[in-house]
Amino acid sequence: MIEISPGLQLADDEPRFVASRSGGPGGQNVNKVETRVTLLFDLDRSPSLSEEQRRRIRERLPGRISADGTLRVSSQRHRSQAANRRAALERFIELLAQALRPRAKRVATRPTKASRERRIADKRRRARLKAERTARAAED
Repeated sequence: MIEISPGLQLADDEPRFVASRSGGPGGQNVNKVETRVTLLFDLDRSPSLSEEQRRRIRERLPGRISADGTLRVSSQRHRSQAANRRAALERFIELLAQALRPRAKRVATRPTKASRERRIADKRRRARLKAERTARAAED
């Protein structure tokens, strides 16, 4: 079982892994060995997620979800496929946990007296500047 958060666990077979060749420097290793790992997770068909959780994930991770509802996480940081597989899985867990975490409620605050005074002073300054411009334009 893959533990995402205290109340959510996914079966080990839910995410699929696909290997491909990495890009970048690395010589022959890069050219012949498939070390990049892409984790694919079918959001729509996952029995572990509720509709609310699916909606929240779609809302918070839109760039990682394809049109067919597959969430994608890739890793090519390491030189071995096993290390990239672990890195992709860790990133996947981190992304899902973050997407499903409830957002903190915003606490309304009031402007300080000093900030209100600065705002009024700035408004007076701008009004004076515009009045001077108008007066100069009338003189010309």
